[in-house]
Amino acid sequence: MSHFSYEPIDPGRPRPRLPEPRPAEPGRWPKLEAALAVVNRDLAATLPEQDALILMAEPPQESPPPGAVDRGRIYVAMPDGRWQGNQVNAHDPEEGDPLEPDDADTVLTAVADAAQETVMELLWQVWPVCWEHKTGMHVRPAGTADDRYPGATGASGPPVWWCRGGREGGGHDVAAVGELAATLPGKQRRALRRGERRRDGRR
Repeated sequence: MSHFSYEPIDPGRPRPRLPEPRPAEPGRWPKLEAALAVVNRDLAATLPEQDALILMAEPPQESPPPGAVDRGRIYVAMPDGRWQGNQVNAHDPEEGDPLEPDDADTVLTAVADAAQETVMELLWQVWPVCWEHKTGMHVRPAGTADDRYPGATGASGPPVWWCRGGREGGGHDVAAVGELAATLPGKQRRALRRGERRRDGRR
């Protein structure tokens, strides 16, 4: 549902310049921040040269109706602030929707989907990739069948990275979101651990 602006407009003056998007204030979106930290583990495991993704806040373009709260739109972005895709805090201030989804799996799914779109569109590469079948993966509930598209399955497990590959074409769950490091071949896992030790100042 849309609403008209409650800001008075003077025809004789130019419309005020809208505030620019900015990094989200730390601690203001705790559920989204926690979910992004999980997704960033997968980014670090599979694209170790890529810096962590961030949350970007796009301020409201209009004042909310009386009694409503609108903190703007939140997107999953590259470190330089660019993003692609939908906001991860979709809510209608007029309807009294929560500022963040209540369910942790819903939050993690939304953030992982948004992160995937931003990475793929702005880096021009498939991410993440199933090491076994060399195909791109998608976020789905654990136990999703191959003949179902996202959102049309009765599966209700935690979000996983799902691959369509397999000997019988049935697809398979590769890993829970945030746990892709465990699926890497031994050489990549060792390189990842060495990189983590260097970042931590350990040998």
